[in-house]
Amino acid sequence: MSLLEEVEKSRKKVVTDGYDMSIGELVNLYKDDELIIDPVFQRLFRWDDERKSRFVESILLGIPIPSVFVHQKEDGVWELVDGLQRLSTIFQLVGILKGERAAELGTLVLNGTKLLPGLDGRRWEPSVEGAEDGLGQALQVFIKRARLRVEILKSESDLDAKFELFQRLNTGGAALSAQEVRNSMAVSMNNTFYQWLVSISEYPAFLNTTNQTATKLDSQVGVELALRFLAFRNVEYKNGLDVHEYLDTALVSVARNSEFDFEEERLTFERTFDFLDSALGKNAFKRWNGANFGGMFLMSLFEVMAIGVSRNLDALGKMDEGARNNFLLERAKSLWQESTFTVNSGAGVRGTTRLAKLLPEAQALTAPTA
Repeated sequence: MSLLEEVEKSRKKVVTDGYDMSIGELVNLYKDDELIIDPVFQRLFRWDDERKSRFVESILLGIPIPSVFVHQKEDGVWELVDGLQRLSTIFQLVGILKGERAAELGTLVLNGTKLLPGLDGRRWEPSVEGAEDGLGQALQVFIKRARLRVEILKSESDLDAKFELFQRLNTGGAALSAQEVRNSMAVSMNNTFYQWLVSISEYPAFLNTTNQTATKLDSQVGVELALRFLAFRNVEYKNGLDVHEYLDTALVSVARNSEFDFEEERLTFERTFDFLDSALGKNAFKRWNGANFGGMFLMSLFEVMAIGVSRNLDALGKMDEGARNNFLLERAKSLWQESTFTVNSGAGVRGTTRLAKLLPEAQALTAPTA
């Protein structure tokens, strides 16, 4: 297939529309549940009051605002794809923001800005009757009549197009991690799968062996590691594919697999990390320097040890706990003398190369008979 044919084929998968709408119209759609923000996505609303105030300033001054992207479901309801920070700011300002974040954030009280210092302390409605801290009817009407461009991904588009659009629009900035984007899309594709994925990422032995910081937990690193484990076991990695593109593909594949055995995979996950936790604890995925384990979590070790152990569960399960712990401890040390591992796990090795070289060897590198 030529490049031109690839372009034409892919374009047919995406059906779009778009038009300008007033903020007042978007407010009404949101009130009537005809424009929805998934609760998981809503939790990623992170602008501080200064950023929100500058956005309101942009509306009042008529500064152009980037388009909002939505996905139109089969029932006609719009699901927000991109524009979370902007629309959530508007909805919080007007006092109609829904969900957990609404209760947490409360009323939006604006800060003064360089061009509009008079915004300081202002809110949509006065704090008490007769107070002069409200925006006033004239500015309220001005904001409601301001217009935003809404780009619509129609329901008849290919199912993958929604994920692709969301992923491309939301991973460019610092607001969302790649896994947070996947989480938001997983919910809309298969909420049962998403909840299951989160639940296994909270398994005590997994948390202990991966030894995650509070910052990494907040950015969903644990969920990404659980997804990596799941993906490497169930979705073949194709040599050369970008790691994050592979994880995106794997998530879609598993989320849509009606025959996926959640219970069996959970059991495998728990046994794998129980074995690793018993033998190595917080050192499971740290470097052995010849005398001690130390340093940071190493993804290469996770990929070899976790996937390898999961593929050797039957053999490892036949060993008594003491023998198994000693074996896994020695394997974690001896990996640093294995050329296959050391050559393909260094800091200068690309993720694609590491996966292509180490994943096929993970089972052999951790096999009791090795």
